[in-house]
Amino acid sequence: MKLQDNKLCEFGPYRLDRKKRQLWRDGETISLTAKAMEILVALVDRGGEVVSKDDLMEALWPDTFVEEANLTQNVFLLRKALGETAQDRNYIVNVPGKGYRFAADVHEIANGNGAAEPSSAPVGPPAALSDRPVVGRKWLWLTAAALLLIGSAGYLGWRGLRPRPQPAGRRIVLAVLPFANLTGDATQDYFSDGLTEEMITHLGRFDPQHLGVIARTSVMHYKNSPEQLERIARELGVDYVLEGSVRRDSDKVRITAQLIQVSDQTHLWARQYDRELTSLLALQGEIAQEIADEIQLTLGDHKRIGPDRDPPLSPKTYEAYDLYLKGQYFWNKRTAQDLRQAIEYFQQAAAKDPSYARAYAGLANSYALLGGYSMTPQAEFMTKARAAALRALEIDERLPEAHVALALIVQNYDWDWETAGKEYRRAIELNPNYATAHHWYAEHLALQGRFDEALRESERARQLDPLSLIIAADNAVILYFSRQYDRSIEQFRAVLEMEPHFPRAQIVFNAYVEKGLFADALASIEKEHRALGDKPWIWSALAYVYGRAGQPAQARRALDKLEQLSRRQQVDPAAILWAHVGIGNRDQAFAWLEKAYSQHSNVVTTLKVEPGCDLLRSDPRFQDLLRRARLAR
Repeated sequence: MKLQDNKLCEFGPYRLDRKKRQLWRDGETISLTAKAMEILVALVDRGGEVVSKDDLMEALWPDTFVEEANLTQNVFLLRKALGETAQDRNYIVNVPGKGYRFAADVHEIANGNGAAEPSSAPVGPPAALSDRPVVGRKWLWLTAAALLLIGSAGYLGWRGLRPRPQPAGRRIVLAVLPFANLTGDATQDYFSDGLTEEMITHLGRFDPQHLGVIARTSVMHYKNSPEQLERIARELGVDYVLEGSVRRDSDKVRITAQLIQVSDQTHLWARQYDRELTSLLALQGEIAQEIADEIQLTLGDHKRIGPDRDPPLSPKTYEAYDLYLKGQYFWNKRTAQDLRQAIEYFQQAAAKDPSYARAYAGLANSYALLGGYSMTPQAEFMTKARAAALRALEIDERLPEAHVALALIVQNYDWDWETAGKEYRRAIELNPNYATAHHWYAEHLALQGRFDEALRESERARQLDPLSLIIAADNAVILYFSRQYDRSIEQFRAVLEMEPHFPRAQIVFNAYVEKGLFADALASIEKEHRALGDKPWIWSALAYVYGRAGQPAQARRALDKLEQLSRRQQVDPAAILWAHVGIGNRDQAFAWLEKAYSQHSNVVTTLKVEPGCDLLRSDPRFQDLLRRARLAR
């Protein structure tokens, strides 16, 4: 049925005001993102009809191209707010290949214009809630713009408005939202995104015991987003938000920035900066220091905080810095093709300024990841990765990114667990707000069977980067390694709800196998098969699951298909190894495990904790491999 705009409506225990875009349960406000609310209204309004994904995308992002994953993420958030689980779909039903349908009965409630449907729920929200004004980011920007006109590009102190002191020991959390690119040129996104990341880095160097800074991955979810500031703050769990914009031409840059205390929407300060591009890095430090001065009042009686000062950039070094920002832009996309593009920019940056340590750190991290993302032997890249990491540390020993890169190299290629642990801890010491360091260190601990420590580090990474899918997926992997299969499956499903084809979360089939849920395992693999086609890992997974399920004929057919593919393209030995493990071909499994060892495949690092290896663990050959990989006790 078509509902009228001025009607309240009910479904289950929920009450929805479609006009005011507010949702309650038992008189309590239910928090929803603006996009999730629009999805709910659209589905309720269509009264049980299927609403196509294209229609929803057009309604939510009429003038912007976004990936379907954005819709999936907001549907996930809506389902979570409505208390739905993967097994219990009382409200939002996915219609495969078509879209979504609202499944619950909806009753209109009169608000003075007609008869009401029967209802036992309290009528309407509390007055204090319904009368509360909603303050959005657009309003905040208009206010900031007006303030900037009052002064002449000088400090707009608002000195009568001060941050509210926080309780002793309270750790404050801040988010730097993506700086808006006002150049009108989308090719300059690398610059505005780079400025965002640089500000996060600067602020992460503050007193980390008292100030946490949300990582780039999470804040980039709000790029070009009209979400209300209040909701963003709630989703990220922050006390302060830094918003800004950037405009640049050939040799000048204009940056506007404003710091907002989210508890009461107070603007603590707003500034506009017009500078030469060559002084950009020094300007970032200046902005960070002013933020520190404002937030200092909330931290109580302890030492003054402030960022490490970077030296001003010469024109030559600025050119290297600009190339570095381009490289970082592509590195963050995390595909094999983008990593190769990042390497080109980092190489150009290093050539432009051979003393620029961050360019070498970027090279090291790119080469260290490229083997895994391209499914090619790591030896081709690790020599270059190691040389770049060591060069970066030679130039600047205090660079956390270089320590993390070296840790990953010596862990995955040398199996030098002691050195890797030291390098991860050094990176965290240098920047405790560096989410990637906590994330990769958590994986490092898990691979050695130190699961309690690993889960603590994983939670620390999640707090710093709450919307990161890779951190959430790797948390599920740690739970799988620690034999907590139910929790692992739940976490994997949460990731897949947000991004159905997220690669790391496909490992869920392994957890299903260990629980004996072979039908679920096969269903998850077949779903990826339909989406991605004939990929080696899919045939490997099918052979493994069919073998473990006691279906040798199907397992053999999958193995035959995998072997055909391996004759036409390069296949990681781990893929063929797992097919033989599942089928029970022990000698063949060890033969391929030796090939994996000789090629330094990442599968070797998992041998100590991988549940699937329990089928081989009693064999002396397996214990020998553990010893050679330095994983034996």
